[in-house]
Amino acid sequence: MNVFNSTIGNVSPGLLGFLVVAALGAALFMLVKSMNKQMSKIEVPYEDEIRESEAAAKGNGAANGEPKPNGAH
Repeated sequence: MNVFNSTIGNVSPGLLGFLVVAALGAALFMLVKSMNKQMSKIEVPYEDEIRESEAAAKGNGAANGEPKPNGAH
């Protein structure tokens, strides 16, 4: 009488396990697709634009924290 060879001890995930894994896969696919859509909306400045904005800030004394003449705010 060997219990381990009988079908009583056989357990498999079945249809429910497959549906859970499929749902997780579909949710992951939709999340990645949405993330790529949001990432494509971000505008990254080019290096030339960064240098130009830094040069403009250095040319403007108020941007460097220097006080304006006559104590104006």
